Amino acid sequence: MAGRLENKVAVITGAGSGMGKAMAELFAREGAKLLLTDISGNEETVAASLGDAAVALRVDVSKEADIQTMIATAEARFGRIDILCNNAGFGGGMAPLHEQTTESWDRVHETNLRGTFFGIKYGVISMMKTGGGAIVNTTSASGVVGWKGHSIYGAAKAGVNQLTKTAALDYAPHNIRINAIAPGTIWTGLVPMSKDSPTPPEGVFRLPGIPMDRWGYASEIAQAALFLASDDASYITGHILPVDGGYCIGYSSMGAENTGAPKA
Repeated sequence: MAGRLENKVAVITGAGSGMGKAMAELFAREGAKLLLTDISGNEETVAASLGDAAVALRVDVSKEADIQTMIATAEARFGRIDILCNNAGFGGGMAPLHEQTTESWDRVHETNLRGTFFGIKYGVISMMKTGGGAIVNTTSASGVVGWKGHSIYGAAKAGVNQLTKTAALDYAPHNIRINAIAPGTIWTGLVPMSKDSPTPPEGVFRLPGIPMDRWGYASEIAQAALFLASDDASYITGHILPVDGGYCIGYSSMGAENTGAPKA
């Protein structure tokens, strides 16, 4: 049986670890050809593990020239781009707004918002030449509801949400669908404890502030990305899909409780 992304070309940023790595592995299993990018160098290891299905490229998404090179590389290697996952992100520090610095604001917004802007801009230019495609942005539950201590990060991710919605309207006539995933508390390398444990250890697994009372996994974000990138979502655009164990929908009923859990 053919995979859901058979003969599709996908570009994934932030593919060296966490959710991006999970997307790369799942997309490869579903038949996609992949250009995997990251700033860390880990994208090379991930691409090598996927064999001929993937190639790697070092990219800093905050740099316009890097994104232009990324798009040109995918076109030169594969002839087109069918799917673009703007997944690369930077969390910044948790602190009240008055303790945040201008430097933190700039770094968080350059990676999360500016980087997504560049990705969409040059992604749609490529896709318009070949008849369309699908873009999936990684945002956050922090951009949907307030999260104590996440003023800068939440502002950047809320900006990604609005970019997603407005760009979806601009490019729907060009057969380009643009959606976003809003992860909640996901067990990835952004969680300090995860460096010593690939899965939440006993006593850490449960999260009382989350309606489903547990951490999410990078594989669950990858499944959502696969759905939005595939033809199964052919009539969906401009949607922000929370993958958060019910956190966003249950926020008001929990009294806006902040568990202090790290965000994706």
